Amino acid sequence: MKDGRMRRWLRAWGYLAIEAGVSIASVVFLSLGIALLPLMIITGGVLLMPEAVRGLHGWTDLSRRRVGAYRGEELAPIGHVLPPASTIDDRLRFAFSRATGRDVLWLAVQGIPVLFLTLLTISLPVAAVNALAITYYWQFAPADDPVSAVYPVTSWELAATMPLVALAYGILAVFLIPAVARLVSFVSAQLLATPEKSRLAARVDALTLSRAAALDAHAAELRRIERDLHDGAQNRLVNVVMMLGIAERAQETGGDVLEPLRRAQDAATDALAGLRRTVHDIYPPILDELGLEGALASLAGRSVVPCTIEAADVGRVPAAVESASYFVVAEALTNVSKYSAATRATVEVARAGEVLLITVEDDGVGGAVERPGGGVAGIRRRIEAFEGTLELSSPAGGPTTLRAELPCGS
Repeated sequence: MKDGRMRRWLRAWGYLAIEAGVSIASVVFLSLGIALLPLMIITGGVLLMPEAVRGLHGWTDLSRRRVGAYRGEELAPIGHVLPPASTIDDRLRFAFSRATGRDVLWLAVQGIPVLFLTLLTISLPVAAVNALAITYYWQFAPADDPVSAVYPVTSWELAATMPLVALAYGILAVFLIPAVARLVSFVSAQLLATPEKSRLAARVDALTLSRAAALDAHAAELRRIERDLHDGAQNRLVNVVMMLGIAERAQETGGDVLEPLRRAQDAATDALAGLRRTVHDIYPPILDELGLEGALASLAGRSVVPCTIEAADVGRVPAAVESASYFVVAEALTNVSKYSAATRATVEVARAGEVLLITVEDDGVGGAVERPGGGVAGIRRRIEAFEGTLELSSPAGGPTTLRAELPCGS
């Protein structure tokens, strides 16, 4: 056997050995699912089923990567197919989706026929070695319990045929192991791959959700701008008008005109500063001047809690993504300064292909939760508008870690 064929054969045997182990674990998962499903339905624990299904999808995603690596093709993880589930109805639809049914079918196939097929196939080389060894050790077996391979070996004449049996096992191993590996990987790929129709439907659902999130984020941004204008610049402009009215009456009556004019000037200056802050919050000019890395460094410099920025080699990304990333970090650092009692914070921004990864961590007291209308909810709304994801980990005692992923393809 040439070196190239030998490597392919060893790779096929290793793949089948791993699949045998996966099959044993799949049998356990399948048995637990069959045993617990009636109990969950009877006790009302069906609402926990989405979490169990997420575990199933995590298990099948590992197999998608493994099978795809063996076949040299990419099998999209189930997370790229199913839209995010937020409400109870969404989570139940997620649990009983067609993709879940296909994963359960793969689990059944992997756990029963694939288990027997892989164990039988990978044992062929062992059987060949054993047949050769029988030629020697058959004589030490008790007379009433002879060694058996294909047939009981009770004499030197029968033992002399064992090399032929070993040769047959070896020939079967040479041809069957690669063929069975191709068969098992093909069946797994067919069951784990997502049909084009389901991918398109899931894409439509994901776009619908991201559009709704974008509209929500846009509406929230408009409300914030309106509130800033009403409570800030508008009030100061009212003061300007009032001071100018006082100055006019003072001029008519011969009173002091300079004092109300100075106060009007101060109010106008404050109003202008407020308008600049509002415009800055819509799209910070510093992003155009210094890019995302420079803008984040500026944020870190203004942070109340000492903050370290790690954002090397991010480069330029679309302006909308830069703006969203800037405000994600700004809101996260605001939350850190207000609620965490932290002594330090770290912001890491990295680019992995077409995804921008943002991590904000502090050493505060922890216990942060996502509340409707709160800062974390606002961050999630911004990220979901780009079909991104957000994870918050904040155990009691800390640390608090916020991780966001934003697609940044041009």
